[in-house]
Amino acid sequence: MDRDAFAALLGDEGQALLASLDGYEPENELAVATRLRRDHPAELVSAALAQARLRQRAVAKFGAADAARMYFTPDGLEQATRASVAAYRAERFAWERGVRRLADLCCGVGGDAIALARAGVSVLAVDRDPLTCEVARANAGALGLADRIEVRCEDVGDVDISGYDAVFVDPARRGGKGRIFDPEAYSPPLSWAVEVARRVSHAALKVAPGIPHEAVPPDAGAEWISDGGEVKEAVLWFGEAGESGESGARAETPPVRATLLPGPHSLTSRGLPDPPPGPVGRYLYEPDGAVVRAHLVAEVARQLNGRLIDPTIAYVTGDEAHVTPYATGYEITDVLPFQLKRLRALLRERGVGVATIKKRGSAVEPAELRKKLKLEGPHACTVFLTRVAGAPTVLLGRPLARRTT
Repeated sequence: MDRDAFAALLGDEGQALLASLDGYEPENELAVATRLRRDHPAELVSAALAQARLRQRAVAKFGAADAARMYFTPDGLEQATRASVAAYRAERFAWERGVRRLADLCCGVGGDAIALARAGVSVLAVDRDPLTCEVARANAGALGLADRIEVRCEDVGDVDISGYDAVFVDPARRGGKGRIFDPEAYSPPLSWAVEVARRVSHAALKVAPGIPHEAVPPDAGAEWISDGGEVKEAVLWFGEAGESGESGARAETPPVRATLLPGPHSLTSRGLPDPPPGPVGRYLYEPDGAVVRAHLVAEVARQLNGRLIDPTIAYVTGDEAHVTPYATGYEITDVLPFQLKRLRALLRERGVGVATIKKRGSAVEPAELRKKLKLEGPHACTVFLTRVAGAPTVLLGRPLARRTT
């Protein structure tokens, strides 16, 4: 879709076309396109159908109500933050830090700007791509937020941020060959974003959740965020440490945090040593991915009065059942060395026909193991392929019932 096609889509004829596609089903696209092209330009029909497809995909990120009114480009939707995550971050800016004017650099189609505006922040949304800016502007208008969001098409390096009390930067992390893992290969590079962040009172930089801890600047707090058990992003926060003393040094170390949505539930490092590993107890706890990425598994072990099953494995074990938002609990029924024949015989003896296979620290591929196990029977269990005290081990168990606390 080019700018002319998008402009036509915003016109009366384009809006009528989009309205007619409410509830459209992709499997009927050929018939729908043929019918619509009898009365409308082919280019406009193609743009409307593409937008209808994108809106359906956007429901997972933005919810049905917003997705039905918003506009997207394929890359813009792919890059956009999930609305629940953007809302959480916006609340941290607005309520925790009192931010009122923020520059959103690399704003994309405006998802983060929308969340910030809804939290009461006035936003300057900047992107260098003209079509993306027009889409972001249309989204602000469609959601009734045009008075809080100013969209500007400009290179982010040319933006004057002196009048803003905060900056949010979401650099592009995809290229022609897919995801970009080197932070200096982001567009713009992480080093540029860090330099900008240090020029304002508060800043947040969105980065890939796989960012190495050693790449986090010493004056930045790092937060890994998951939503519904799926790790979505990492954020580097600036301005989190205490006030500078006479020497100019920060009074405290910025925190490392894992945040789980919905909730939010946030776990922060206390800088204590890891608990010693020990034998597998009656219960096993699988920490959320954000906890693992933030290197806070030991914090969960302390909360549960538990221990690690191995110094290098992100499983916690204990002798008491606990409910925590930071980990999924299982009751363990069997602990045995990994031997295919023995495992297959045990599952057959138990009548296990459905097995959820999880692995951490094992070279065995679950899909291949499932074929070899030839499961049959009415029962279900969870199979953990892991290491205990360095030895390949299989654990069998069942999920603990989750209680509302």
